[in-house]
Amino acid sequence: MTDLKIFDRMESEVRGYIRSFPVVFKKAKGSILFDEQGKEYVDFFSGAGTLNYGHNNPFLKEKVIDYLTSDGVVHGLDMATTAKKRFLESVDERLFKPRKWEYVLQFTGPTGTNAVEAALKLARQVKGRQNIVSFTHGFHGVSCGALAATANRKFRDAAGVGLSNTTFLPYDGYMGPDVNTLAYFERMLEDPSSGLDHPAAVIVETVQGEGGINVATRAWMQELQRLCRRHDMLLIVDDIQVGCGRTGSFFSFDGMDIQPDIITLSKSLSGFGLPMSLVLIKPELDQWKPGAHSGTFRGNNLAFVTATHALDEYWSDDAFKEQTQAKAAVVGDWLENIVQSYPEAGLSARGRGLIQGLVTPPRSGLASAISAQCFEKGVVIETSGAHDEVLKLLPALTISEQELQQGLEIIERSVGHAFAQQNSKKIVKIAGAGK
Repeated sequence: MTDLKIFDRMESEVRGYIRSFPVVFKKAKGSILFDEQGKEYVDFFSGAGTLNYGHNNPFLKEKVIDYLTSDGVVHGLDMATTAKKRFLESVDERLFKPRKWEYVLQFTGPTGTNAVEAALKLARQVKGRQNIVSFTHGFHGVSCGALAATANRKFRDAAGVGLSNTTFLPYDGYMGPDVNTLAYFERMLEDPSSGLDHPAAVIVETVQGEGGINVATRAWMQELQRLCRRHDMLLIVDDIQVGCGRTGSFFSFDGMDIQPDIITLSKSLSGFGLPMSLVLIKPELDQWKPGAHSGTFRGNNLAFVTATHALDEYWSDDAFKEQTQAKAAVVGDWLENIVQSYPEAGLSARGRGLIQGLVTPPRSGLASAISAQCFEKGVVIETSGAHDEVLKLLPALTISEQELQQGLEIIERSVGHAFAQQNSKKIVKIAGAGK
C-alpha cells in the first residue's frame, strides 16, 4: 500500500496529478515509470507533453553529465554563454534555414505561461492596443495575463481578480462542422457597432490540448492569418504543448502555409524535462527596450545543452518525423477500432500526430473511469476537455513499438471494463427505481 501521508500533511490542496496517480514514483526510463513497490507503468502522459523524447533519454543525459563535469555555466541570466551560443546556432541550422525564416529569440522565465505573458505584452506594445482575441476551450497558462486568454472556468475562477482585455471567439468547429466561425469573427471586425475592441493580436493553438484535442484545419488557420493581415492584428501561435514534434513535424503548423508573427515554445523544447521557454518574434516586431521584460531563470544553460542536442539528434533530417507519423497512424487506427467496438458508448476519436483523444459523452464520467482503469492496469494517462470527457493520449515520440502496443492494449481493455461497469450501475439504478 502506498503511503502518501507526508504529501497529504505537508502539500497544498492545489496538488492535482497525485490524486489521479496516487503512488510514489521512484524512477523512470524511456516510456516506463516505476513506483516504490517496483510496479511498472507505460507512460502515455509524458509530463503533459514535456517529455517528447522520454524519461532520462540516455543520449541527452550523457550530454548533461558531460557539461556538469566540465564545470559549464549552469545559471547565466541573459549573459552570453557557450551553451546558449550553440543552441542559437542549432536553432538557426535545424529550424530556421530549412524554412527560410528570420526570427529573433526571446528567452523568458522557465514555464510556458512566461512565454505567453511576454508575447501578449509585446503584441500590445507593438500595436498600441489592449484587446487580445483568444478562442473557446483555449489554454495558455495560469499567470494572470495568460489566464485572461485561457477559457476554462476552473482556472479563471482561481484568479481572485478580474480578467480583462481579452475577447473569446468560437474555435474551428465549435459551432458544428458546417459553421465557419471566422466569418463571425470577420463580421465583428467589420461592424463598428459589434462591441469588439480592435484587437492587438490573436492567440491560437492549432490543436487544443487541454481543451479536448480540438484540431484546427489548415484552411481555417490560413483564413485566420488572412484576417490578421487584413485587420492589422498580430498572429500568435501557442505551440507550447503541440510543438517540438508532437504533431509529427517540429512546429504544429508546418505544412499549413502560414508564418505567425510570434510563436511561443516550452514543454519539450529542452528535450529532457528541464524548464525552458522561448518566444520567436519577427525582427520588425522586436520593440523591447533592454531589460524591459526580465526574469532570474531565463538562462537555464543545462536546458540549452539538452535542447541543442535534441535538435541535432532528432531534427537534422526527416527520419524521426517519419517514425513519429508512423506511430501516430498506429494510434489513430487503434482508437478507431475501439470506437467501432463499442457503438453504444457514443465514442469518437480525434487528434494529430501523437496527441490524440478518445472522446466520450460529456458529463458521463466515462473518460475519467477509463483513466482510472488504465492506471490500475499499468498505464499513466490523463483526461482533458471542458468536462474531462476526452482520454488524452500523449506517449513519448521515442516510445518503442512494443511499449506503444502494450499501452494501447491496456487502454482497450480499460475501455471495456469502464463501459461495462458504467452500464451495470445504470441497470442496478433502474432496477432499484422499479421497486
